[in-house]
Amino acid sequence: MDHPEERLRNLGFSLPKAPTPVGSYVPFVQTGDLVFVSGQLPMRDGQLTLKGKVGSTVSVDQAAEAAGVALLNALAQVAVAVGGLANVGQVVRMGVFVNSAAGFTDQAKVANGASDLLVGIFGDAGRHARAAVGVNELPLDASVEIELLVQMKE
Repeated sequence: MDHPEERLRNLGFSLPKAPTPVGSYVPFVQTGDLVFVSGQLPMRDGQLTLKGKVGSTVSVDQAAEAAGVALLNALAQVAVAVGGLANVGQVVRMGVFVNSAAGFTDQAKVANGASDLLVGIFGDAGRHARAAVGVNELPLDASVEIELLVQMKE
């Protein structure tokens, strides 16, 4: 099997530097072989890549792409926590929060932007439980936010 970071490159992505928190929290907590990653926004080089409500000012496709950016930030936190993506045994769960316009109900399609990327990077170990939730607002007016739970390899 290819190394996860090699698969990531083959998909046309690279792992960014792990973002610093924008509030009073830590970017991840490790307990035993589990790593809980705090919510990550679609930030690139310190700038939010996509603001606004999905279903009004933001399309599903734009939000799905932003979910991938947020996921890369979450994976950067994982890499710091476990010493590289090769040390991930299983992606356990992902929570996707979508800044939704009234009546918008395609949160799952937005979340697929991140879910599909996880499977592309980790194969079967990237298949995960998931919640895709529509919310009224997100920090900085971000279009999406992602939290992640991974299990380290033994």
